[in-house]
Amino acid sequence: MLNTSPFSVLVHDQAARFGDETVMTYRDYERNEWLPVSWDEFSAVVRRVSASLLALGVGVQENLAVFSQNKPECLYVDFGAYGIRAVTIPFYATSSESQVTYMVNDAQVRYVFVGEQYQYDTAFRCMPHCPTLQKLIMFDRTVVKNPQDKVSMYFDEFLQMADGLHVQDEIDRRSAALRLDDLANILYTSGTTGASKGVMLTHRMYHDALIANDKVLPLSEKDVVLNFLPFTHVFERAWSYLCIAEGARLAVNLRPADILQSLQEVHPTCMCAVPRFWEKVYAGVHERIRQSNPVQRKLMHEALLVGKVYNVDYRMRGLIPPVSLRLRYAFFEKTVIALLKKTLGLEKANFFPTAGAAIPPLVEEFVHSAGIQMVAGYGLTESTATVSCDHIGAHKTIGSVGRLIDGLQLKFGDNNEILLRGSTITKGYYHKESVTRDTIDAEGWFHTGDAGYLKNGELFLTDRIKDLFKTSNGKYIAPQMIESKLVVDRYIDQIVVIADQRKFVSALIVPEYELLEAFARRHHIPFTDRADLCRNPDINKMILFRIDTLQQEFAHYEQVKRITLLPEPFSMEKGELTNTLKVKRPVVNRNYATEIDAMYAEDILPPEA
Repeated sequence: MLNTSPFSVLVHDQAARFGDETVMTYRDYERNEWLPVSWDEFSAVVRRVSASLLALGVGVQENLAVFSQNKPECLYVDFGAYGIRAVTIPFYATSSESQVTYMVNDAQVRYVFVGEQYQYDTAFRCMPHCPTLQKLIMFDRTVVKNPQDKVSMYFDEFLQMADGLHVQDEIDRRSAALRLDDLANILYTSGTTGASKGVMLTHRMYHDALIANDKVLPLSEKDVVLNFLPFTHVFERAWSYLCIAEGARLAVNLRPADILQSLQEVHPTCMCAVPRFWEKVYAGVHERIRQSNPVQRKLMHEALLVGKVYNVDYRMRGLIPPVSLRLRYAFFEKTVIALLKKTLGLEKANFFPTAGAAIPPLVEEFVHSAGIQMVAGYGLTESTATVSCDHIGAHKTIGSVGRLIDGLQLKFGDNNEILLRGSTITKGYYHKESVTRDTIDAEGWFHTGDAGYLKNGELFLTDRIKDLFKTSNGKYIAPQMIESKLVVDRYIDQIVVIADQRKFVSALIVPEYELLEAFARRHHIPFTDRADLCRNPDINKMILFRIDTLQQEFAHYEQVKRITLLPEPFSMEKGELTNTLKVKRPVVNRNYATEIDAMYAEDILPPEA
């Protein structure tokens, strides 16, 4: 049952209800086990955080920063800050020195909570460039302080500041004075197309978003939820707050690389994820199927085929499957599909919200065929995450991003741009009045930059308007649509389509190196390293042949004509990916200008009609 108490008292109200029951677990790496935190403990630490913040002199609506990977302490600081009407600003754990400096100065932050050594070292180097920054507070006791650092403290020392203080009356006074229009967070966008902007999120936005999502998602205190995406991401942040308000149990995954191990250990019923996670699952399962013996391979193919007919063709459309199909599916569900889910750690699956990018239709179909209830959705930081999502029990279509949640108005502007208005939509960007005016019009409509359409009550996205390419022949290309179709190939790990102001479409491809190397060895193709492998004409012909098979449904002018295989993946270190792993196309175009130009240098292809 959803608890709609203000965030200033939500944890304490839930503790009064659940007491010593577990609210979250986290992995202790030294003991190699998951340790529990009770609601009572959660509440007690949050109260100490509120008191210690008062001891530091934190004012009403003052900005605090949290620069950390996912840890319970992130939630302690969030709710401790809300208890005294302060604002928290989460930084991605991988943020660079320049990004941290920009955000600290833009928000005039005095105190930054940091997670581990990387975050501490990065933030400490920023201090001379950040006039307002007074102190770093380290969550991890193993962090080694710089010998010149005379001001920072560890989190346990910070909590001790509350000892002996008599500030509960002030905490209660501030907590009671919290207003729904108070700022709760400033979330800085990852900036694929320009400078980062601080999206202002209020308590009202969260309050109304939780109520709207509660109406369509069957989340309860019985659920165990694995936190995989960073709390900095609005998707995971709003979702985690919903879990806390529902009384569900969180399992906080510290290191993203541990996710497969965590799935096996936690056996979650729910987990929000981006399509990239399911693309990896899809590729891994199909690779396992290919390596199985003929009998196993046939059984898996048949199980997924029956699962598709049962779940996608019938149940997702609101149709009743015939008895014979129900019996066949029941058999596979208890055998092959059950084994598949157990292998993934998803045998207790309830539902899995997925958003953040286009979901390849083949991947979405596979997940449903395997009996896993993916809830496809669409949202933005500016909309407090959810704009639309699949409603449990309602008709669903592969490729849609679901139905609008309550409290939002939607209309379409020029170029079918999605425009939104409602109580969960931001009022603007922090210290960016002109950008706010450019994005939110005089009538209060927020211009998303995404194009789409409605069909039978479901929202479909067509492209990102700013990402549309126009070839030199005047044809418009939607690169994300092409990329989402092609990335499902098992030999492709990452792909970036090139087309803007060019005569035809080409692509930079990061291959799945292990599979490509295995292919080369099977076909006696010699190579000395990955660069040698990526240059090999036979390898390139094989990849292009596979791409041609996948892109037959595209218009001729949309089809990839040439490719370049890259020996190194796109990375955040080279500035090519945002903290949410979205591609920064201008950076990729700049970093690979030579390779791109080479694909067009000897153009023997005729111009498109």
